[in-house]
Amino acid sequence: MFRGFANFPGRWLWCGLGLALIVSARADTADWLNAGPLFDDFDLTLSTGHRTEVAGPLFYSEQREDDKVWAIPPFFSHYQNKAIDAEEWDFFYPVMTFDRYGTEHRWQIFQVINTSGGMSAHDEGDEVKKRFSLFPIYMRQRSTNPSNDYTAVLPFYGHLKNRIFRDESFFVMWPIYIQSKKRDIVTDNYCYPFVHLRHGDGLHGWQVWPLVGREHKDVTTRTNGFNEIETIGGHDEFFALWPFFHQQITGVGTENPAREQAFLPLYTWLRSPQRDATTIAWPFFNIIDDRAKKYREWEVPWPFIVIARGEGKTITRVFPLFSHAHSAHLESDFYLFPVYKYNRVHSTALDRDRTRILLYLFSNVHEKNTETGMMLHRADFWPLYTYRKDFNGNSRLQILSILEPILPNNKSIERDWSPIYALWRAEKNPRTGASSQSLLWNLYRHESTPLTKKCSLLFGLFQYQSGAGGKQLRLFYIPVLKTAGQPKP
Repeated sequence: MFRGFANFPGRWLWCGLGLALIVSARADTADWLNAGPLFDDFDLTLSTGHRTEVAGPLFYSEQREDDKVWAIPPFFSHYQNKAIDAEEWDFFYPVMTFDRYGTEHRWQIFQVINTSGGMSAHDEGDEVKKRFSLFPIYMRQRSTNPSNDYTAVLPFYGHLKNRIFRDESFFVMWPIYIQSKKRDIVTDNYCYPFVHLRHGDGLHGWQVWPLVGREHKDVTTRTNGFNEIETIGGHDEFFALWPFFHQQITGVGTENPAREQAFLPLYTWLRSPQRDATTIAWPFFNIIDDRAKKYREWEVPWPFIVIARGEGKTITRVFPLFSHAHSAHLESDFYLFPVYKYNRVHSTALDRDRTRILLYLFSNVHEKNTETGMMLHRADFWPLYTYRKDFNGNSRLQILSILEPILPNNKSIERDWSPIYALWRAEKNPRTGASSQSLLWNLYRHESTPLTKKCSLLFGLFQYQSGAGGKQLRLFYIPVLKTAGQPKP
């Protein structure tokens, strides 16, 4: 077992490091070192920085302006940015990760075991919190403010704060008794979700689900962030044999009160000053008259046949054959869904469109900053390639792209997995005029700038370089040609 481990990847790693030491010991400062995929050391193309690769995809380190990364893909990577005091550690991502930003930190294993802590921007004063979770069995928080401490051991006993979409939760022998708070509303659940009592500011309600339930809220007021008093609408809700019958009145005391009733599957209707909707034999015949957004819509049945006309929305859909939909700022089309899908968002500052074929098989994205005219382009053809061109015009092509089309813009995927299967990499920087191409982890590598050219092939057995200092050629690591550069006028 240990012999096999030493052979792979250890033998490649030691050969690369040994070659680097031997050649660098004999090289003078004017020479260069390229022995990819055993060892390669080169400047970055798309930004100021440097990268070293050893044993093909098995080790690399990179320094890019304030960013520094070193990795043993796919087992481990470490990213650090001292300018913003941040770092990330990945262990066989996404199995285990550690992230830190300033005093805040979080690590997790399979998103089941995780711990976090520090002082966040959302905490008041200098409060520092520490959390530990063995989800969903055990959750704990300790704070320098003891009033924010909590412990929960499911299903026996627990008290949580700002977890699971609630401001505060308390349970004993879950689901026998649970109390939750969200803003001013308190809900007491007995044998969740069947029986609950609810009260709050002008609110009271109860339910024995799915048999019957009722809730009432008075019209109330509150002061917003601009010290203005605003009205919070009241409501009355009732259901029996949910989901077959329910009725409600919402927005009481506001400019848009709405009445709604449903007796499924026979009918549902909604009436308000801004919108009317009627359904007969749900979901087969639906009619919507939205006066606020200025459109009328017919669904027979939803979501298969939909027709909408008006200033606010225009839709013609026969699912899954085709659909054309657009509004003032949105467009959405498809043919033989999911064979072809097109979406566009256009606003004052942004114009973005995306074309997809068979969901992730092919994706083509354009983004334009309409104020500056700068454009971004990304194209993915799974699993063959990913092409990216950023707002500065920097472009990168990667051939073999297994995870990037499914998880675009995921930095951990780029650090930990892309080096393993990226057989071809091509980059171009229009600002500096630099470009580079790499095949099979630098088995072939070519770099060029307006003043220099470099080429390395077959573990560095062939190396060529030209520039202001002249031309150099190496065969089998032996210098065979060296010419002086042109003297300056």
